[in-house]
Amino acid sequence: MSVVVIIPARLGSTRLPGKALADIGGKPMVVRVLERARSARGVGRVLVATDDNEIAEAVANAGGEARMTAAEHPSGTDRIAEVARDLDADIVVNVQGDLPFLEPTYVESAIGALEQRAGRADDIVVGTLATPLVEGEMEKSQVVKVVCDGEGRALYFSRSPIPSGTSEGLRHIGLYAYRREFLLELAKMEPTVLEKQERLEQLRVLENGYGIGVARVEAKESMIEVDTPEDLERVRRWMTGRQGPSERE
Repeated sequence: MSVVVIIPARLGSTRLPGKALADIGGKPMVVRVLERARSARGVGRVLVATDDNEIAEAVANAGGEARMTAAEHPSGTDRIAEVARDLDADIVVNVQGDLPFLEPTYVESAIGALEQRAGRADDIVVGTLATPLVEGEMEKSQVVKVVCDGEGRALYFSRSPIPSGTSEGLRHIGLYAYRREFLLELAKMEPTVLEKQERLEQLRVLENGYGIGVARVEAKESMIEVDTPEDLERVRRWMTGRQGPSERE
């Protein structure tokens, strides 16, 4: 199977404007993500999808490939779907542009969640990741939880505690591998009821009757999602080795 990783990136950010170009150890954050994604086994090509010329220039200067997209996309999924329309690939992996120390094996695991179901009648169309919750995460709405069936197929995602009555569960990691044909269809689907209630786009897949395979991975300290100035300082400290990232909040 041919695999392409697409990294959606834009300068607009409510809590950290311009974060895609934030300097981390002498390189823009989006370039750090690009380099890490290239290290994943089985990936044939890595692109950055952006509507900003500064980002495209930074990627090109680092020897990477950027594709310009429309500015009005409501989500990263729509942005990568625009690029995927012109690509010859079986699987498209959506890697967020705010993961400067992306774990390459996470990309491999998400792809594996698709490939292991190849040829089955109940074929999974999306692969994603989850890791065991740590103490205190179950009650936090910013931590997305997922429950799965015995074969690792997602049953539901929620910001609320699931399953009920226990502190044990799985934290969803927002990295997705799509079958290209399905990604193009997903971008055409209207937002669904549960998706809007939970503010979780992946529920659109389940509500339309499609399957999501969930691979369980070990949590990595380096997988810091940069969303605030405080997050940016954490990754800079982690980079220099002066102080490792604190326990997930």
